[in-house]
Amino acid sequence: MSDLLSVFLHLLLLCKLVAPVTFRHHRYDDLVRTLYKVQNECPSVTRVYSIGRSVEGRHLYVLEFSDHPGIHEPLEPEVKYVANMHGNEALGRELMLQLLEFLCEEFRNRNQRIVRLIQDTRIHILPSMNPDGYEVAAAQGPNKLGYLVGRNNANGVDLNRNFPDLNTYIYYNEKSGGPNHHLPLPDNWKSQVEPETRAVIRWMHSFNFVLSANLHGGAVVANYPYDRSFEHPVRGVRRPANTPTPDDKLFQKLAKVYSYAHGWMYQGWNCGDYFPDGIVNGASWYSLSKGMQDFNYLHTNCFDITLELSCNKFPPQEELQREWLGNREALIQFLEEVHQGIKGMVLDENYNNLANAVISVSGINHDVTSGDQGDYFRLLLPGTYTVTAKAPGFDPQTETVTVGPAEPTLVNFYLKRSIPQVSSVGRAPSRSHGVGAKVQPQAARKKEMEMRQLQRGPA
Repeated sequence: MSDLLSVFLHLLLLCKLVAPVTFRHHRYDDLVRTLYKVQNECPSVTRVYSIGRSVEGRHLYVLEFSDHPGIHEPLEPEVKYVANMHGNEALGRELMLQLLEFLCEEFRNRNQRIVRLIQDTRIHILPSMNPDGYEVAAAQGPNKLGYLVGRNNANGVDLNRNFPDLNTYIYYNEKSGGPNHHLPLPDNWKSQVEPETRAVIRWMHSFNFVLSANLHGGAVVANYPYDRSFEHPVRGVRRPANTPTPDDKLFQKLAKVYSYAHGWMYQGWNCGDYFPDGIVNGASWYSLSKGMQDFNYLHTNCFDITLELSCNKFPPQEELQREWLGNREALIQFLEEVHQGIKGMVLDENYNNLANAVISVSGINHDVTSGDQGDYFRLLLPGTYTVTAKAPGFDPQTETVTVGPAEPTLVNFYLKRSIPQVSSVGRAPSRSHGVGAKVQPQAARKKEMEMRQLQRGPA
């Protein structure tokens, strides 16, 4: 009897130590208080920061989870969740607040899965990208919500149609040759986008994000890129057509991880729609231009999918607990997916970090680059790959890599500086053999080839 009493008292103490989770909608001030409440409860592994302001001046707050908040640790991947991009799609916003409290509580309870996740991953969560639109939607009341009320930002702009259009360039490059990654922005891009979009793009530039999900509502399906169809528009309307990326199989796997860990998404029949396995290629559903999902893939190293999580865009409070229980495991499993594929350092022969080195995988026409500290991350499915690292002024290095189903394979690259061609007067001549260029004699070319072989070392 005393043992039972002891167990009861222990459970009662645990209940008092864990802050109660409140399933309710949070207006802007409540959201901010929740972020700082979590930071106060888990100060050693959290940080609150703002990436900018909305049209009406509300901060776009992010809460970060890391064992070293505010610091990028080499070989530790960066992952992000973005919610409430459409102000009237409120479930993602509430799920993110529940997730923050859950991660903090489970870390304090020494849940080893969560402790390991926070120690090995730097997690950034933006609960609301469109706080102005949310306030408009929330002010309508639960029985008066129109389908589009609060969807756009305070300037009336749909933020998921507001990113620079890079799809046109990649479709052209795939046919004619050209970059397949980190496509440049137009010179006047800042004047073309809203304050919220501009803040998110700068955020993307500040962190080498590897994996991301964008939480929406109005359907229940995991949507993966491309979102924009390659088909030419007919009378101004783009027809749905499956438009896969070079990483299509990987994106399908990421979408299925979420769908099958979700309480009911995987069943496919939801909201009057049917999506096999609960996933869909965005362009095959409906074509969308200037979306954030495609922009992530084409402009950064980040692999981003869109999660449509509820038939009701602004579900009543009594449904929030069920939705949280249906999404909790999927949200955690998706974060864990960042730890797959390959990762490593790109260094020169003196062990200096090489930033912006290009990592190419044979057979997949999409490259990634190393970050500021020389580390890179390349999500890949299990298999054997030929991987090449290259940087201007260095000889490329190629490795054959086997990727398993669990932890990422560590592959470091050590690039040797290229030996310049030296002319008789001590200057490197032009590489061009056009008019006015000097062609090296055969003996000199032979010697240069021998020197290159010595520089590379034995095969």
